[in-house]
Amino acid sequence: MSNFIENQNWRYATKKFDATKKISTTDLEILKEAIRLSASSYGLQLYKVFIVDDKETRDKLVAVCWGQKQIVDASHLFVIANYTKVNEKDIEFHIENTAKTRGIDVETLKGYSDFMKSKIMELSAEAQSNWTSKQTYIALGNLLNAAAELKIDATPMEGFEPEKVNEILGLNQLNLNASLIIPVGYRHEDDANQHLKKVRKSTEELFVTI
Repeated sequence: MSNFIENQNWRYATKKFDATKKISTTDLEILKEAIRLSASSYGLQLYKVFIVDDKETRDKLVAVCWGQKQIVDASHLFVIANYTKVNEKDIEFHIENTAKTRGIDVETLKGYSDFMKSKIMELSAEAQSNWTSKQTYIALGNLLNAAAELKIDATPMEGFEPEKVNEILGLNQLNLNASLIIPVGYRHEDDANQHLKKVRKSTEELFVTI
């Protein structure tokens, strides 16, 4: 656990990446697995994760991401996109996957399936989208922690125009919305922010015991 805290103190929102340094295939697979194993409400994982390698696409994204150069300079670019609408088939897929993974009869899960449908299907489209968007932040947390352990820099971004990112990546046709963008790679030696002390509230200011 001491290493975990040390890694959290090491990480920061990198402003300038070293474009010459690339994440190894092995480390990239670890980052992907960290996201895949993230907790999510009901275990549904109602989002998709895009890894944007295409240079032309990343160049287009800079313009709709407030000109932030991390988009093109980072080794890899993750975009986590939440489902804008939840369908019964999304729940049924999870139920079937659960039955297959655990080697049980899908019919034994019918009660749980019906329960999820009764709770989720009654939500408005806006409420569904807000809920699925929140799930992406749990995946983000796992990505940041795994990256810090590997001494890989990751910068979570909300500073972009979702509608235009959706258009560039063709997300609208896929019932998806760009929730988070995370450039990952290695800090440039000239990035001054790496030398600044981390600013956080004190334990006394942040925690309340009732």
